[in-house]
Amino acid sequence: MALCTSSPTGARPHRADQRGVTTAEYAVATAAGAGFAGLLYKLLSGGFGDKLIKTLFDHVLSLLGLG
Repeated sequence: MALCTSSPTGARPHRADQRGVTTAEYAVATAAGAGFAGLLYKLLSGGFGDKLIKTLFDHVLSLLGLG
């Protein structure tokens, strides 16, 4: 890991080998988001999801005084 120490503005030195880090971070975040979406789909598309949605809906209705 070589450091670039010469800077025309006198700013802090930066690492010259960090060019692909942002792309890798986006790839990891995208993969994590897709995994989380898949997990939510599996949870909410089964019987557990139906019961959870019904319970939440009933709770909101009772808070509004409609249930």
